[in-house]
Amino acid sequence: MATDVSQPEAESTRSESGYRQPQPSVAALTEFLDGEYAEVRALVRSNLAKHRELLHEAEELGVDAYRDRVRDVLLEVAATGQTALGMPKEYGGAADVGASVAAFETMAFGDLSLLVKIGVQFGLFAGAIQQLGSREHHDAYLPGAIDGSLLGCFAMTERGHGSDVQALGTTATYDPATDEFVINTPDDNSRKDYIGNAARHAQLAVVFAQLHISDHSEGVHAFVVPLRDGERVLPGVRIEDSGRKLGLNGVDNGQIWFDDVRVPRTALLNRFADVSTEGVYSSSIDSPNRRFFTMLGTLVLGRVSVGGGGINASKVALNIAVRYADRRRQFAAGDDQPEQLLLDYGQHQRRLLPLVAHTYALHFAQEVLVERLGEVFGSEDADEDTRRALESRAAGTKAFGTWHATRTIQECREACGGAGYMARNRFAALKADTDVFTTFEGDNTVLLQLVAKGLLTGYSSDFSDLDQLGMVRFVAELAVETVIERTSVAKLLERVKDLLPGGDEWDQEAGLLDPNFQQAMLRFREEHMISGVARRLKSGVADGMDAGEVFSAVQDHVIATARAHVERLVLDAFIDKVAAMPDSDEKVALGLLVDLHALTTIEADRAWFMEHGRLTVQRSKAISREINSLCRKVRPLAVDFVDAFGIPEEVLRAEELLSWQ
Repeated sequence: MATDVSQPEAESTRSESGYRQPQPSVAALTEFLDGEYAEVRALVRSNLAKHRELLHEAEELGVDAYRDRVRDVLLEVAATGQTALGMPKEYGGAADVGASVAAFETMAFGDLSLLVKIGVQFGLFAGAIQQLGSREHHDAYLPGAIDGSLLGCFAMTERGHGSDVQALGTTATYDPATDEFVINTPDDNSRKDYIGNAARHAQLAVVFAQLHISDHSEGVHAFVVPLRDGERVLPGVRIEDSGRKLGLNGVDNGQIWFDDVRVPRTALLNRFADVSTEGVYSSSIDSPNRRFFTMLGTLVLGRVSVGGGGINASKVALNIAVRYADRRRQFAAGDDQPEQLLLDYGQHQRRLLPLVAHTYALHFAQEVLVERLGEVFGSEDADEDTRRALESRAAGTKAFGTWHATRTIQECREACGGAGYMARNRFAALKADTDVFTTFEGDNTVLLQLVAKGLLTGYSSDFSDLDQLGMVRFVAELAVETVIERTSVAKLLERVKDLLPGGDEWDQEAGLLDPNFQQAMLRFREEHMISGVARRLKSGVADGMDAGEVFSAVQDHVIATARAHVERLVLDAFIDKVAAMPDSDEKVALGLLVDLHALTTIEADRAWFMEHGRLTVQRSKAISREINSLCRKVRPLAVDFVDAFGIPEEVLRAEELLSWQ
């Protein structure tokens, strides 16, 4: 029997006629969104406004000229100190990783080729040297990397090895006779592919390669390898332009091959491992797998930044589409009546306003992630479980933030009709330039597998040693109570029951707006799915199936579990942030968005909740009615909500849409 506690279907007892519309201040909302990094975001907005012409030049210039223009603007932005915020103070930075992410996110309001070029130079290239190198590397490379006089690239991805970094084919073989590493590309599948900055501007590359000593591989390590002397490509290095892309054509992506390129032994970025002149390998981390994941874990900043960039690109699309819908009229409500505004139509509200709510929710989920990032990066004492939990949260937030960007930009484009299809109104660039966000810094589907692995293993010390098949074996060997009994359906039902309002007199539609109910629903789904996938993994192995077969058979369940987990984290972040606000019209207004986000999330998976006894048909219909009511309440505030994003008018570049009368 379903355990749903809803009453028989009835009209809402919540009277909209008695509802007091909040009147939030746009400035106060912007201040709340900007948080502790308001000054950083103000600096970035100023820099964006100064270089507003770049959005037009992206379409007017040829590819090479556009790439050079993006580089020039990058250097101008670097001169303001904006791009050095995460770098050590002794090299001119601020040593504030949260500030660096805030700056990067805010840059997504402008030209996205510039954003990605900045990410490659200061996040990936300089960041790899900072996080993987020693003091000698910092002294040699960071000053030039920070001011832009030394441009570089991050050469990890290979043609035949994308997400599977441990299987990279590029080799770095130590030659004790010359005290050098010899970098080679053994076959075409091992060429470095899609490398930003490589085709035109990079002088150096941080190259990820298999470290070989005396025919023995020590696994993947990072090396600093020169590519160019001025504009001349160095001997043994071959670089080809990747050519025009779907978007981001201001970034010079290229392919790189190495043919017996020799670099000194000190080219190894040796924070976690080193090689002596005699060819003796040493590392402070004994386990090769743990060493590998530790090295990659230090680069989590890129994943965090890309997710934030995707969320902010969504804000641009929503600002344009909502403001257009508040001006554009179509069809009269009756004879002798003026045509209605698009945003007054219920379906148009349904298209755009939940996306506004989801964007706010993701903004605050990203804020929580950045806080955790700062705590981990700012502490030498953070334990491994904490670091793994951060990596998992970063993976899930990046996946959701970038998928949200793809969905939101498309919906906003459609909501602006034919005008939205015109390049001058910004959506063409937004769609094309953000499309790759779902696959760089980690393919989103693969990232959700990482999230699920953390859930199933509890971020244990074994976590870093587990590939997908190892995860299957790990879960199969667990004592039953460690996963399955911990999340048994009976216990879950009892936990949810404790969180839900109860009693025959409970007003079912008022209950839908209770944050305890909203959180309990998502937590029940998440933990029920964890329990279910653990059972399936154990059952498959017990039945004698190969670990690979077991994983393939439950992969859809694994991804669904990760999605449920991330959606719960996002809702928790939003509820907690708004609950902590002092009483104000801003709090009331954001409360509407919390409810709209929560209920549309539940509605989107109503089939699952009904299948598992958490929703009756009547209750499901009540949720849809409440969402429609929330949209009507949010509608008068919609323009304020999107204006509060603080996007400079100079970079919106949608004059035709936003000047509609």
